[in-house]
Amino acid sequence: MTWGVWGKNLNTSEMVKRINTFISEGIVTFDHADIYGGYTTEESFGKALAESGISRKTIQLISKCGIQYVCDTKPHKIKHYDYSRNHIVNSVNQSLKNLKTDYLDVLLLHRPSPLLKAEEVVETITDLKNEGKILAFGISNFLPHQTELLRRYIPIEYNQIQFSATHYHPMTNGELDYMQLHDIQPMAWNPLGSVFREENEQTNRLKMLLADLILKYEVSAEIILLAWILQHPAAILPVIGTADLDRIKNLKQLNDFSLETEDWFAIWTTSMGHKVP
Repeated sequence: MTWGVWGKNLNTSEMVKRINTFISEGIVTFDHADIYGGYTTEESFGKALAESGISRKTIQLISKCGIQYVCDTKPHKIKHYDYSRNHIVNSVNQSLKNLKTDYLDVLLLHRPSPLLKAEEVVETITDLKNEGKILAFGISNFLPHQTELLRRYIPIEYNQIQFSATHYHPMTNGELDYMQLHDIQPMAWNPLGSVFREENEQTNRLKMLLADLILKYEVSAEIILLAWILQHPAAILPVIGTADLDRIKNLKQLNDFSLETEDWFAIWTTSMGHKVP
């Protein structure tokens, strides 16, 4: 999302450099959505991917559909959701064209809609799978009861949710428990939370704790916060939003790093502002 005009506004050569760097660092999955950059970022990435010379078989491409986003290139008057067969099929076909690929490794429904017709969605996804246009299916930002509407007809393989040390509620409201119970792998968007984005009592408490943990473990606050997510037994996959090459290279520290149990709980309780029950 941050590679295009909604973020760094990288040109083609800058994207090529990042694609190659990320792959050399073992990061081979790229997370997209049709709406990113006002429907422009997928196409920009696809051009860079083609110029990179990277084999499609060596990477994984995720995309999302369902949001009708208001922008200059679309006629929508208000932001809304559309999970009709036509919209899903057209969105997938456009993403394939933009990314210059024959298939998506994962397609996610971007946000739950009260007008979602489960049978129609499942039939559409099944057809797209049978055609080889998508290999795996999942959802994004769906709660357990919303997931059940689809899961009774088709396996749900992923759910991309907001989760971080500052947004820990999926850990306490049953969302992550539900995903573990039904073999749904969570992805976490905004995995660093609001620690570096907002100034409030919660983030100030965490920054004070992180200052001590940085000295103890001799790693950055970013590594500590990501390790906190990775240690959850739900096997959460953090979606790293950075386009900074140095930050990406530092992520290899996660391979050999873990928090002591008391420090893991210290992050959680500091975020909550009180001890565990």
